[in-house]
Amino acid sequence: MSSPAQEPEDAASDPLTPPPPSASDLLGSALGNAARRAGLDPSRQSHTGHVVWAAMGGWRGVLESVLPGLAFVILFTSTADLTLSLAISVGAAAIFTIVRLIQRSPVSAALGGLIATGAAAALALWTGRGQDNFVPGLITNAAYGTAFLISALVGWSLIGLAVGFLMNESTRWRSDPRKRRVFFWLAIAWAALFYLRLAVQLPFYFAGDVTTLGTLKLVMGLPLFAPLVAVTWLAVRAVYPRHHDASAASEA
Repeated sequence: MSSPAQEPEDAASDPLTPPPPSASDLLGSALGNAARRAGLDPSRQSHTGHVVWAAMGGWRGVLESVLPGLAFVILFTSTADLTLSLAISVGAAAIFTIVRLIQRSPVSAALGGLIATGAAAALALWTGRGQDNFVPGLITNAAYGTAFLISALVGWSLIGLAVGFLMNESTRWRSDPRKRRVFFWLAIAWAALFYLRLAVQLPFYFAGDVTTLGTLKLVMGLPLFAPLVAVTWLAVRAVYPRHHDASAASEA
């Protein structure tokens, strides 16, 4: 009879016991589930326009992304009243969240926007500088850009990890040179987007030009995000043609 201490070792050596998930599997699962919630699932047959629209959250998602920032820019430019501008911005984000709660619709995106807007407003109120309302966004761009860049350079593209999970191939895409090359350049493209935002917006932050900074954040938000989502979707579909052909045939 084996002792209790030996039982974990016996289970680990049992060929029928599945091995624990690796760090790459866990990361791929997290990224893949996030992409699936955003409507980005290459295992499904979807029109590119529908995918992009779903990733933006439809009309509601567009309004939730744009209106709080737009309200802040307009009010601060016209009144120079930092407290009023921040209050209206946070209030708009709060209204979107409350409406979702009342309608019992998913609140994660709206709640995340409310938390980000509130944190940015708190920082700006603490420093008394309008440009500090954009610091969390600048930090986010730096973090995302660095994550995508490093993942590409070390050969573990975040795009590849997410797609590998969604396509049920785990990390086997790394043994396919074409997929590795596509996922590498997609990760580089996303890193470039985030770094481009930083390169363009940082000078206006240091100059204290709140109006231009806020306008650039809006212009470089969804208008750049949507085309890159479309490119990513089309590129992923191109390296999985058999899967999509099979999906189309089964639907027919």
